[in-house]
Amino acid sequence: MSDLPKNYKWMMTNFEKVVSAHQELGKALYDAGPLDKKTAQLIKLAAAAATGSEGGVHSHSKRALDAGASKEEIYHALILLSSSVGFSNAAAAVSWARDILEA
Repeated sequence: MSDLPKNYKWMMTNFEKVVSAHQELGKALYDAGPLDKKTAQLIKLAAAAATGSEGGVHSHSKRALDAGASKEEIYHALILLSSSVGFSNAAAAVSWARDILEA
């Protein structure tokens, strides 16, 4: 639990039932289909980037690495967004991913 963001730890302490339900939903979503964890994390990473969620990009960059994605695959997933969300938004997401990948 030490590598979790401070706010997430606070929420776990103060809203345990909500966080637990959220975690169960996440597990059910992964179990609902045939995608492997790496592919699922790259999709979630792209969604976080597309919505401008710096924390989400940080989280899903870590999770994608843990699921077996390479740095190159993570960067590629983000740069692919350029034509959909704009180059500057994709570049921001790459910068957020670099916070994790180059740490």
